[in-house]
Amino acid sequence: MNNAMKDIRPRERLIFALDVPDTDAARRMVDTLGDSVTFYKLGLELCMAGGYYELLDWMVGKGKKIFADLKFFDIPATVGAAVRRLNGRGIEFTTVHGNQGIMEAAVANAKDVKILAVTVLTSLDRGDLDDLGFQCDVEQLVVSRARRALAAGVHGVVSSGIEAEAIRRELGPRLLVVTPGIRPVENRPTDDQKRVLTVERAFEVGADYIVVGRPIRDAQDPRAAAEAIQASIAKVCAGAAGA
Repeated sequence: MNNAMKDIRPRERLIFALDVPDTDAARRMVDTLGDSVTFYKLGLELCMAGGYYELLDWMVGKGKKIFADLKFFDIPATVGAAVRRLNGRGIEFTTVHGNQGIMEAAVANAKDVKILAVTVLTSLDRGDLDDLGFQCDVEQLVVSRARRALAAGVHGVVSSGIEAEAIRRELGPRLLVVTPGIRPVENRPTDDQKRVLTVERAFEVGADYIVVGRPIRDAQDPRAAAEAIQASIAKVCAGAAGA
């Protein structure tokens, strides 16, 4: 576990992707999960459903940490203005998905929000990158984008765990690494996340946080599923501390 030196509570390393249709469903899920989850990712689906800020304020009031995963991508001035709207609301992270100027504008306008740069979406594979015109392999592209993000002053990156090891090897511990596409068991054929890892492996290769959605949300007992993942994280952290 390459990130053992970072001051992150083990139970805050799990970020649950609150990908539900509306804020009523979101509140029910938060209540269902109770203290099994502290950190939540609120993405575009909830943002477009209405009541996003009201939900956010309600969750912060309950002591939850928030990752506003909005993947800002626009001209730098617009991105900077959008990031300013998130200051002072108790948001821990937000995401940008763009070039150097976009990342720099986000960083310049963030006061109490940490900026994460998206590297390559975990739904993309080599064939998708070919379609988009990228000639390099996925790992090269991720490391290149992580290096540019570091130069722009961002706090961290969103990266598949498959590439997290390369980021740590090339850039060391200077960036937080938030890893989506985590599956407690082998990936299902119908899953649209193509580059995935297990909980344990993600931390072994350098993730600081993992983002988990469907394995918790779609479980028969979501709270029990979350607690099982928390137990795996605690075991990894204990092993790292004793190493």
